[in-house]
Amino acid sequence: MFAHDLLELSPLIVATLVPTLLVLAAPFAAKRAPFRAATFATALTAGLSAVAVLLRATIALLGVAPSTSKLGAALHALVQLDLVSSAMLLLVSTLAIVVVRYSRTYLAGERGLDRYVRSLLMTLASVTMLVVSNHLVFLIGGWFAAGVFLHQLLMFYRTRRQAVIVAHKTFLLSRLADLFFVGSLAFLSAEVGSLRIDVVNAYAAEASAFTSPLHVATVLLVVGVLLKTAQVPFHGWVTTVMEAPTPVSALLHAGVVNIGGFVMIRLSPLMAHASIAQGMLVGFGLATAIIGSLVMTTRLSIKVVLAWSTIAQMGFMLMQCGLGVWHLALLHLLAHSFYKAHAFLTAGSVVSTWRGASLVQPKKPSLGVVAAAVLVLSVAAAPFYALFKLAGGHASPSLTSLALVLGLSFVPMVGRALAAGWRAFGLTALFTAGAAAAYFAGHVLFEEIVPPLEAGAASPFQWTVVVAGLGVLFVVQVVVQTSPSGGLARFLHPHLLSGLYIDDWFTRVTFRLWPPRVERTTAPSPSSIRPRAPLESRQW
Repeated sequence: MFAHDLLELSPLIVATLVPTLLVLAAPFAAKRAPFRAATFATALTAGLSAVAVLLRATIALLGVAPSTSKLGAALHALVQLDLVSSAMLLLVSTLAIVVVRYSRTYLAGERGLDRYVRSLLMTLASVTMLVVSNHLVFLIGGWFAAGVFLHQLLMFYRTRRQAVIVAHKTFLLSRLADLFFVGSLAFLSAEVGSLRIDVVNAYAAEASAFTSPLHVATVLLVVGVLLKTAQVPFHGWVTTVMEAPTPVSALLHAGVVNIGGFVMIRLSPLMAHASIAQGMLVGFGLATAIIGSLVMTTRLSIKVVLAWSTIAQMGFMLMQCGLGVWHLALLHLLAHSFYKAHAFLTAGSVVSTWRGASLVQPKKPSLGVVAAAVLVLSVAAAPFYALFKLAGGHASPSLTSLALVLGLSFVPMVGRALAAGWRAFGLTALFTAGAAAAYFAGHVLFEEIVPPLEAGAASPFQWTVVVAGLGVLFVVQVVVQTSPSGGLARFLHPHLLSGLYIDDWFTRVTFRLWPPRVERTTAPSPSSIRPRAPLESRQW
């Protein structure tokens, strides 16, 4: 019996070692060799994460019965290692190795690296704790701790005025989100009687009607997620954290900002019945995706472009959660995390590549070329659609809409290829076919492995609104890119360049309520400036 319990509980025990070892390694960040303990700890925890996931998969394949001991009950009440948490645990552990290794080179010679490493390890420990947690108190507590230690990373350069202001704004939004989370947990505890994630999800799945306390709890939870996931109008802090070191930006954009999507996916059985909360996710997510995509086109700095890209992608991911396509939200979360970590850590090489490419001016696609690209993609997709219909397939609103959105996303690239010539068009056609095949293969794979939900599918009206909004975004981008001197471009450019003034308004309001403490630099008085000795009279 003991051997059976040990086998069944082994993945949970190994998973709990990951945040524990990261916490234990933090005090060993010495001033002489600050990254030695961090390098060893992240490598060890990455290995433990892989072992835990493999053990969990093996036990599931063998069909081992759950443990009935007191230790087993206690562990299952606190730790959960399902598909979503396993994927996120591997993601964060892999990202930890990359960020620590990059930081070791990027920050070589900087002061305060021991402080940096301790905050970095504690941030990673907090994120891994919330990832494997099966209790909402520990999940929200880990999210709170991750925000606190991330604040220290953002304040690494404490003498930079902009870094202090951005960290202050981030701190205010995080603490406000924490208040909403506490209110949500209070309503959930009063209604369900437990804050275990599996118990809350089971209660919501079996409930015949969604009560008012559950609606209030989900709305409060969504508001907190919107605050912490850089959704409009709470997005400004993400675009101005560039004063922090580049590894911190990579960790923030790839492993911290997307926690909101992870929480929504973990609580998908609960959120699937929350119609009001889902409508909020669709509305805010769609608005954020549109605004972020348009503003991104006016930015010149590579890092700022990536920041606005994160805002738009987070909006798209939360919109997927609101539409009830949870498997695609998980696929989007994982793909975006790897992409954005790579994009930030290779931002320098991207600048070099852009400088080389800018020497050869590419042909700007005209409106006719874009229309030709739409026609080419339509002709290419028509046989597959006809084959799907002949095979007796019934296209769901989600699949049809996602196929349309995917096709529109390929139009600018295909248009540039058509303008560049046949060789570029052939390479682009191969890439487009491969990307589309990979996307729909991921769609099918994640739909099979993610447990299906009985509720949560969006109505055709919601899908119509989303497709219409993304269609308008596509049309505006095409008109602005093909006619940069046209009336629409000249009207939109100054407003998009200032981010539609949303963050300026939000910053003024928040700083009136709680202004940041910034050291004021005063100019020295004339009497305090001593004249320097002549050069020939100085002693060397």
